[in-house]
Amino acid sequence: MPSPSLPPWQAWNRKLHIYVGLYFLVFLWLFALSGLLLNHAWRFTEFWSQRQQSTREQAFQPLRASDDLGQARELMSQLNLAGEIEWTRVRPATERFSFRVLRPGRIVDVTADLGRGSATVQEIKLNGWGVVRMLHTFNGKPANATGAERDWPWTRLWSFAMDALAVGLIGLVAGSLILASERRERRVGSVAALGLGLAVSAFFVFGLRWL
Repeated sequence: MPSPSLPPWQAWNRKLHIYVGLYFLVFLWLFALSGLLLNHAWRFTEFWSQRQQSTREQAFQPLRASDDLGQARELMSQLNLAGEIEWTRVRPATERFSFRVLRPGRIVDVTADLGRGSATVQEIKLNGWGVVRMLHTFNGKPANATGAERDWPWTRLWSFAMDALAVGLIGLVAGSLILASERRERRVGSVAALGLGLAVSAFFVFGLRWL
């Protein structure tokens, strides 16, 4: 027996849940897994003790840029580095210029002697578990750096994907509210689930301030 046709808005709501949910499936699994890694120190997910560290010295040509970010980009090009510039530090008295480059699974600290034209590059490589954990917080916007801009195109793409995930989840949840409102025979359970979620969220957002 064929199923009755749905109103257009209901059909679109179902398509939203199906196709947007499938598109975000791996993203949600990735954030769920990395969230578990942040909450638990399981032995099999250890990555920091298994990191690979290396240090090298490399000469570089005189820098033409006058600002910190421009100099860091020039040095990255000469040192064959790629990633997001997390911070820079200048010590004029010693002609030293330092900065850090991040990318999922890799941390690079560069200390350049501008007078000698030589740079020390310290690199840390992480395993797959380290990559997953870094992706959870990798956004190119350090919390203590006001006005910082994303330097690496892949960081901008990743942050755009995370924005799309957030907007998609808002849409999915809004659609779930509509679907729940139509299930009159199970409205008590729907209201109870929604009320419980609101109560728990309110506790962590507001309640912890007074404990």
